Amino acid sequence: MKVPDGVRKALNVLLCVVAVAGTGFAGREIWQVWDARRQIDAACAGLVPAGRVLALSPAGGTLTHRQAEEGTIELESLPSGQDCELFSTEAGERTGSASGARWFFTGAVGVVPSSERQTPEQPWDPVGDPFGRYTYPAQPLGGGIAGMVTDSGVVVELPCPRGEVNGQRISALWARATLMTGRPFTEREQLTAHDRDVLARTAVGTANNLAERLGCPGRLPDPPDGIPALTPGPTPASRASGTCAWYRAAGFPRDRLLPDQVLESRTDARLWDERCVLVLSRSRASTLWHGHADSLPGVGRPSRPGQWFVALHTYSGEQAKNVHLGTGGSTGSNTRAEPGKAGRDGRQPVWWASSVCAGRAQIHTMTAAYGYDTVAAAELEKLFRGYVDDVTARRGCTDVTLPAPASFRAD
Repeated sequence: MKVPDGVRKALNVLLCVVAVAGTGFAGREIWQVWDARRQIDAACAGLVPAGRVLALSPAGGTLTHRQAEEGTIELESLPSGQDCELFSTEAGERTGSASGARWFFTGAVGVVPSSERQTPEQPWDPVGDPFGRYTYPAQPLGGGIAGMVTDSGVVVELPCPRGEVNGQRISALWARATLMTGRPFTEREQLTAHDRDVLARTAVGTANNLAERLGCPGRLPDPPDGIPALTPGPTPASRASGTCAWYRAAGFPRDRLLPDQVLESRTDARLWDERCVLVLSRSRASTLWHGHADSLPGVGRPSRPGQWFVALHTYSGEQAKNVHLGTGGSTGSNTRAEPGKAGRDGRQPVWWASSVCAGRAQIHTMTAAYGYDTVAAAELEKLFRGYVDDVTARRGCTDVTLPAPASFRAD
């Protein structure tokens, strides 16, 4: 059938319009991706892999970065930790942001050693979620990488022996990739499986890029695929199988004076901070408080989950050399946990022990919650010894130094 000239001309014009429009849409999309990469590189000093960031679920639309002294990585400011902060209109739309964009990603880098203090839990700070929701203890990344997966991101460490940055000797560097979480970017209060994997690759890529920039010889391998979701806690102490397995194996949960729940992770000797927290359920804590109220003047009944606890940490390597048991300040304490020694903070129920594992200093700490430290005073020494014995045996440590028995007293 012959198409009339007028109809043919109209069809040709329509096809040209569609082609031009398609080219325009493609052009705008290409420009948007190019500009997003430019924003990421400008904010993050070219260290954070832009393609990885763009693969995160809230990274669509127009990207911008925080243009401020804080929120932009400046390598000349290392060894102080540096971070970059990114915003997207996709995140803004999905959260109903009035400004049109929302902060959705933070990339951070730093080196070891640094002046940042390591401080264990304080006796007045509850562990876990104070509103009774699940808490998600950090887990090792695995795959032969010293790294941790948290409920909002991934942090990794890369050795850099005999390294140097801006005139300071360093032994390692670290990189962190974090998603600003919350609805609608989480599933059951956790990162999605997709975003966990992307953040792990982003953190590893950032660490490798920083290592190249600083002249460090090593590189991290690709992280494992299918990083599992974090295990919600607290969980019954009778089922402890990771960093708190020693507590279950010793039969401690059967003692009604001791914690009946745990917050734990899988064990991994590569980690610079490994934690086990023994938690009293609200009912057990309340029962003990009522039974000892006369000896607890000024201590109110525990009313929140995790208000009574015993928290145990092991800090390794360079981090072990800058552990302080208190927050300092005019009213706080400033006791430093010295490698090769052991003791107790002068004002708070916080203790430390030390050891050496594979030539690296280790500091082991224990914090007991206010009120509970009085109730369980006679049990604290055996808890700390049980924990330290477990860690040092797993890690093959020597030169173990423990606090004097007299320091485990009820003040």
